[in-house]
Amino acid sequence: MTAPPDVPSTIHGPLRPIELATGAVLGGLTVGLVTLGSIVPAAAALNLIAAVPLGLLAQRYRLRASVSATAAAALVSFVAAGLLAAVSLVAAATVGGIIGTVKRRGGGLIVVLGMSAVAGVFWAAVPVVFLLVFGTTRQLIFDNIRNSAHGAAAIATDQLHLAEVGHAVTAAADAVLRWWWLYIGAGAFVGVIATALLSWFVLGSVLDRLTWLPGRDLLDAPPDDRRVEPLPVTLRDVSFRYPNARVDALSGIELTVRTGEFVAVVGHNGSGKSTLTRVLAGRPPTGGTVERPGSAGLGLLGGTALVLQRPESQTLGVLVADDVVWGLPPELAAQVDVEALLSEVGLAGLGRMETATLSGGQQQRLAVAAALARRPALLLADEATAMIDPAGRRELVTLLADLPRRHPMAVVLVTHHEADAAAADRVVHLDAGRQVDRLPSWPRPVRDSRRRPMGEPLLELRDVHHTYNRGTPWSAPALHGVDLTVRRGEALLVVGGNGSGKSTLAWIMAGLVVPTAGRCELRDYAGARPVHKRIGRVALAFQHSRLQLQRETVGAEIEDWGGSGTGSGAVGRALDAVGLDRMTASRSVEELSGGQAKRVVLAAIVASRPQVVVLDEPLAGLDPQGRAEIVELLARLRDSGLTLIVISHDVEDLAGVCDRTVRLRAGRIADDPADASAAESVAEPTGTGEPR
Repeated sequence: MTAPPDVPSTIHGPLRPIELATGAVLGGLTVGLVTLGSIVPAAAALNLIAAVPLGLLAQRYRLRASVSATAAAALVSFVAAGLLAAVSLVAAATVGGIIGTVKRRGGGLIVVLGMSAVAGVFWAAVPVVFLLVFGTTRQLIFDNIRNSAHGAAAIATDQLHLAEVGHAVTAAADAVLRWWWLYIGAGAFVGVIATALLSWFVLGSVLDRLTWLPGRDLLDAPPDDRRVEPLPVTLRDVSFRYPNARVDALSGIELTVRTGEFVAVVGHNGSGKSTLTRVLAGRPPTGGTVERPGSAGLGLLGGTALVLQRPESQTLGVLVADDVVWGLPPELAAQVDVEALLSEVGLAGLGRMETATLSGGQQQRLAVAAALARRPALLLADEATAMIDPAGRRELVTLLADLPRRHPMAVVLVTHHEADAAAADRVVHLDAGRQVDRLPSWPRPVRDSRRRPMGEPLLELRDVHHTYNRGTPWSAPALHGVDLTVRRGEALLVVGGNGSGKSTLAWIMAGLVVPTAGRCELRDYAGARPVHKRIGRVALAFQHSRLQLQRETVGAEIEDWGGSGTGSGAVGRALDAVGLDRMTASRSVEELSGGQAKRVVLAAIVASRPQVVVLDEPLAGLDPQGRAEIVELLARLRDSGLTLIVISHDVEDLAGVCDRTVRLRAGRIADDPADASAAESVAEPTGTGEPR
C-alpha cells in the first residue's frame, strides 16, 4: 500500500488551510463519537471506531496536523464529557496516528510494532505517574480494591470447597497492590502494542478503502513572502496540468487584469474556467509565467477574495453579521462597518437573521459582503451565479459589476451564462482550456410531446404546512396550505424564485421531512399511506448530485442503490436508461463532470425502482450542452412510465418536457400558474427569512 498521491512529503511551516479545515472536521467527528460513546452506555462501541477519523488525518497530512487536531478535540471532549472522554480520545488518536502515519510513509508491521512500543511506554508512564503524584487518590483506589478482595474472600470461605479460592483472591490482590506500578505499567504497555497490531489489520484496511477520497487543496500554493499586492496581474502563455492528468486543463492563456476592471470568463463545463480562477488566486501554473507586483494574498487583507458556486460552503457564522467578519482578527473585525457592507450588497437590516434562513441569492450576497470585509484588491466569483434563480442572477451580476466603480479593486466573474457577461468590460471565452473568439452554440431543448398517457392519481398533498424550528423564537414558515395532486406517469414542473419553498416541498414529497400540518400521501394497491412511512418509494435527486455519490465507483454506487440482487446486468441497464456507456461503471465518481454526476444519480434511482422521482434543480450549474442532455434524458424517463416531479426555476428549458407547471410563491401555490415563464421573470423577495 502506497501513500495517497496528494500527501505532501516536503511541506514545512505553519499548518496549511487544507490541514486546518480537515483537522477541524475530522477532529469534530471524533469528539462526537467519543462523547456519545462515553455518555450513552448503549453507544460504547462508538469508541472503537473513533480512531478512524484521526487515522485518516494522519494518513494524509503532517504529524503537526494530527497533534493540533488531537489537542483541540481532547479539550472539547473534556469540557463536554469529562476526563474519561478526553483520555479515550487521546488513546484513539494514538492508535489512529500510528496506523495512519505508517500508511502514509509506506511502512509495514515492523514499523507499527516499533511505534506502538514507544507509545506503549508513554501510556504505561501516564497512569503510574498520575497515581504517584496523587497519593490520596491512589490510596482510596487501593483501599477499594483491597476491601473488595477481602469481601469476596469472606464470601468464598463460607463455602468449604471455595476457601482456597478466597485465599487466592486475597493473595493476588495483595501482590498486585504491592507491585502496582509494574502491573499497571506492563498492562498498559502490552495493551497498546496489542491494540496497534490488531488495528493494523482492521483500521489499516479501512484506511486503504478510503484512499480514493479527495484530499487535495485545489487552491494550495507555496508560501509567498512578498507584500500583498495582487494587481495588476498578467498571465503570459500560461498552461496548467493537474497531477496524473494526461492533458492540460489550460493552455496558452494570455490575460491581464487591472484595478477598476470587471472581467467575465465564459465557458462550458470542463473548459478550464475554475482552473484559471485558481491560477489568478495564486496557484503556480505548470507552464508560462504569472506576473504581479506582490503576492496574491488569498484570504488576506487587501489581497484576493474568492466567492464560490455554493455559498453555503462559505457560510460559517450563525448570524448574518457574524459571518461577515468570520475569521478576521478581533482588531480588524472591529473596524468593519458590517451594516454598511450589508446595505451595499442588498441585505440591509438582516444582520441579526440566522444564515440558515437565507435564500440562495441572499447567501451569495452575504458571501460577497464577507469578501468585501477584507478589502480585496481582486475579487474572483467562480460560478457564483450558477445556483440561483434568473432574477437573483441578474441582481448579483449588477452588484459585482458596480464594485470596481465604488472600490479600488477588480472583479473577475467566471460563468457559463453569456448573459452574465453583458455588463463586463472585457469577456474571455474558454473552450477546452484555450482562449477562443466565441463559444460553439448548442441547440436549446425543444418541446418533446409524451408518447404514453398518464394514469390515476398517485401522490396527493392536502393543506400541507411546514415551519422550521416551530415553537421557538427562530421559527421560519416555509409552506402554507399547499394542495397538489400528481398522476402516475406525469411530469410535473414546480417553479418559483429562491426562497419560495421549492426545496422544502421536495423533501416533504420524498418523505424526508414530515409536514407540521396537512398530509402527503402515496397511493398504491394497498391504499393511501403517508410518504414518510414509505421511504424509498419516492426518490429524491439532490441539487448537488455529488453529495449523493458515496461509493468509489459508479458501478458500486448503482449497486448500492439497487439493493441485494443488483448485479452487473442491472447496473448496465440503468446506465443505458440514462444514456451513459456501460464502461462508465468502472470510473471513479471523482472523475465525473457535473452533468455526468447527475446522470449517475438518475441511473442509481432507476436501479432502486421508485414510484416517483423528485428532482431538485436538475439543471443547476450545467452549461447549455449539459442542460439539453438532461432535458432529453428526463423526456426518456417520462416516456418509460416514471412519474417525475421537477423542482426548478429554469422554466424555459423544462416546460417543454413537463405536462403541467405549478408555481410556488412565498410558500403557496399561485392561483394562476398557466403563464409560468412570465411569473418566473421576477423572483420573490425573501427578506422574511423563509427557507428554500
